[in-house]
Amino acid sequence: MIRQIWLLFLTGFVLTLATTMSVSARSVGEVQPSCMLTSLEGEHVYNLQELKGKVIYVDFWASWCPPCVRSFPFLNQLEHDLKDQGLQVIGINLDEKLMDAKKFLDKYPAGFTIALDPDKQCARDFGVIAMPTSYIIDQEGIIRHVHQGFRSGDKQELRGVLEHLLTESL
Repeated sequence: MIRQIWLLFLTGFVLTLATTMSVSARSVGEVQPSCMLTSLEGEHVYNLQELKGKVIYVDFWASWCPPCVRSFPFLNQLEHDLKDQGLQVIGINLDEKLMDAKKFLDKYPAGFTIALDPDKQCARDFGVIAMPTSYIIDQEGIIRHVHQGFRSGDKQELRGVLEHLLTESL
């Protein structure tokens, strides 16, 4: 019964998000959108365009997302292992309430950059329709891989894509 209610909620959320999207989902080979993001404190502004020259793993997440709980240890490990090779992991939170994101991060700390997309414009520009959705962006700002959801079996594929891109020269 609880599982059915959860599935109905997720289906409704995805359909609502999909029908309010102003653009279609970004796909492999397209240029990343320019996104202005803030810190959890609402102060520092991040611009994804400023990270050109690095491989970027952009992960859209929310506190209510069970696969997001499983992805955080993997994202922490990626940041730890590949940061010195030029990887930048950014988790973009899409919670409606900042407190929900903070409670999540208290339970599941992030060793990578966390940013907020307060007006959800970045999520709309990327075309996010599921949680989590990750975009791997190369040094030139081109989307090279899109991944929806997260399962333990995804780790090897995602890490392989990142390691390949980190060895490519500009």
